[in-house]
Amino acid sequence: MSRVCELTAKGVQSGNNVSHANNKTRRRFLPNLLNVTLISDALGQRYRLRVSAAALRTVEHRGGLDQFLLKAKDDELSMRARLLKRQVAKKLAEAA
Repeated sequence: MSRVCELTAKGVQSGNNVSHANNKTRRRFLPNLLNVTLISDALGQRYRLRVSAAALRTVEHRGGLDQFLLKAKDDELSMRARLLKRQVAKKLAEAA
């Protein structure tokens, strides 16, 4: 399982540990990924996703999973999230 957020595509970054003597050694900055269950209001189902803590705050800020997916760019979403976005858009179009 890759260390990439399914909603925002945040991934591993690399950089240096810098000591007091200014020695540099390579290190990895890992995203804060959480396994969460998010509920889709339009579909009435629960979905388990691996998202970063920042993405989880953004989902809550935008008003839920459905609104987040509708505003998100397709190239940032994982394949599962893209499929979910299409299903939500189709369901909302039928309701309107």
